[in-house]
Amino acid sequence: MDATPDLPRPPRVPVFNMPAVVTASVGILVLIHAVRQVLPDVWDITLLLDLALIPARWTLALDPGRAADVLRAAAEGDAGGVELRKAFAAYLVADADGMPWTFITYALLHGSWAHVLLNGVWLAAFGSPVARRCGAWRYGVIALAATAAGGLLHVLIDPLSTVPLIGASAGVSGLMAAAVRFAFHPPEPAGAAAVPWQRPVPTRLQTIPELFRNRSAVVFLVIWFVTNLLFGLAALPLGLSDAPVAWDAHLGGFVVGFLLLPLVERIGRR
Repeated sequence: MDATPDLPRPPRVPVFNMPAVVTASVGILVLIHAVRQVLPDVWDITLLLDLALIPARWTLALDPGRAADVLRAAAEGDAGGVELRKAFAAYLVADADGMPWTFITYALLHGSWAHVLLNGVWLAAFGSPVARRCGAWRYGVIALAATAAGGLLHVLIDPLSTVPLIGASAGVSGLMAAAVRFAFHPPEPAGAAAVPWQRPVPTRLQTIPELFRNRSAVVFLVIWFVTNLLFGLAALPLGLSDAPVAWDAHLGGFVVGFLLLPLVERIGRR
């Protein structure tokens, strides 16, 4: 007779411990970039023109009188590719349509596999705790608002640029900032009620004064701001990137994510 006790079967733990909405977000970014690799060049360029955020396009749409400024800015800077920049600036002047959706859709496009995979890793790392805490729709609100805010700040800081802005970094920065509001807070005791493994014990958000008294949070914020600024200013001169890094878009997304999380949580409770 077998005396081994009949123990309950342990729950299955998925290979990728991410909320479904985060898994879908990463999958969409990877899928779009994979499709772009097999598109004819003409189609891919059309996709880029229709979905990327181009600051000069918005400047011209709001103030057509700045056409000469856009053309002059395109002729300045590095001599390499100046004719191509001037031709592209002339194309924008001739077709000055703001395309409001580009404040969101630019996040769907990436410049390389390294670019999309890096954003995917950071999205998985910081989007997951936000999605678990807030749910799918509030996660989406934070990501989209941070994306739009990052694009807006980029346009305001460099309004004559004809370089298309692409990448999900602003939205990821917003989710990262939202996670900072509670990730460095010690978890509250769970009590007698068991908490499912896929949902962490909820903790209250730290106030801004509390956050700045939290050494771990302060160190994280300082490292993020310094590395973002240095990489944005030095990546292109040092050859670490073949295009300017939009540090201002990252900053805009970060600030909005930091400030928006308490608001969307309050709406959810109501």
